[in-house]
Amino acid sequence: MLTEIAILSPIGRNAGRAHGGITPVVTSLAAALDAAGRTVELVTFSAGDPRHALPHLSTEVRLHNLGAGGRRQHKRRLGRYLEQRRPIALLAAGHRANLLAAGYAGGQARIVLSVHNAVSPGLSRLNPLRRWLRLHALNRSYPRADAIVCVSNGVADDLGQLAPATRPKIKTLHNPIATADHDSDAPLHPWLTDGSGPVILGAGRLAAQKDFATLIQAFAGLEHNPQARLLILGEGPDRDALLTLATELGVADRVALPGFVPNPRTHMAAAALFVLSSRWEGFGNVLVEAMAMGTPVVATDCPSGPNEILDDGRFGQLVAVGDRRALRDAIAETLVAEIDPRPLRERAAEFSPELVAERYLKLLLPEGHR
Repeated sequence: MLTEIAILSPIGRNAGRAHGGITPVVTSLAAALDAAGRTVELVTFSAGDPRHALPHLSTEVRLHNLGAGGRRQHKRRLGRYLEQRRPIALLAAGHRANLLAAGYAGGQARIVLSVHNAVSPGLSRLNPLRRWLRLHALNRSYPRADAIVCVSNGVADDLGQLAPATRPKIKTLHNPIATADHDSDAPLHPWLTDGSGPVILGAGRLAAQKDFATLIQAFAGLEHNPQARLLILGEGPDRDALLTLATELGVADRVALPGFVPNPRTHMAAAALFVLSSRWEGFGNVLVEAMAMGTPVVATDCPSGPNEILDDGRFGQLVAVGDRRALRDAIAETLVAEIDPRPLRERAAEFSPELVAERYLKLLLPEGHR
């Protein structure tokens, strides 16, 4: 059977244990393209069976594993795959996949790369040699592609500044966020059902990028709402430090870090407020997921995504990154405000997989193949 669209993306062993990230975006897009009547195959490189990390992948989406190995082996196997399957388009997701795919630009398949996070924050943490190597790879490989998808205008601007030759190829396409199904086998946290006070929710990897420390500090400053509680879903290296901070601030009995929840949307639907406190994002999928539940949101105006999702504050307050007082005030104001959930749900629907898939098809397939 002809493969019209191949999607190349690494699937890590912990892909199913992270809120956001590339994997749910890729699987959601693949399912939507399949539902639109396209023949889609997800191509990955994994040491084991990648389906174990993809419990929600549609059974209609075919899966091809290039297997474990280094870049040379994967490049050779990808070339063999392209010769055998002859897809009309190859969409790559993630830097490693982008480099592999760019090596086959100019062949029979249309090569489209996708960038899911601003590159600059990652560069700032590299030593000079590794920073130069990453920039060299961007400027050498990415411009070869037929097109480059960036998931937000901020990511697009960042890439264009770092690799100017990519600018004519860049197209902003926001992430597909499934908004209809929020069933989950995971039980709700007791705080969400006991009715004893508003619950503020955060979700994401417990790491520096998400800046949950500032969220805990802001929460501790809510002097006029002593019944409020803070629930942060996720796992990560900062867990112990965050619990220690909550203890130092005297709010340990009102802060809970219950770990990873596979589908946080039932928690979002029951929460009084969802807060994204990140220092940076590629897009901010969890914001859209919370809005789809009709839950009010507050976010940092970080690069990049939240400003675009919230339309410069129209759908939720935006505060400066790392400003705990501004975040505290925005949380306090939102908790007492009467917010109509309908505009939030309508805004979230603009990022539905069906609509996003239509936009991708215009970029991936020549007019005669649509």
